Amino acid sequence: MSFLAEFWSFLRHRKKYWLAPVLLMMALLGGLLVLTQGSAVAPFIYTLF
Repeated sequence: MSFLAEFWSFLRHRKKYWLAPVLLMMALLGGLLVLTQGSAVAPFIYTLF
């Protein structure tokens, strides 16, 4: 949790608010790939990329 607090402090201090949605989408897509790695939905997810 300290990483998130430090990252949010960096974004506020440097006025780099545009980085937050980019990193959030990257984390969501990465989580989606990890969660569907062994499922039957995996071939359909991989066609998106």
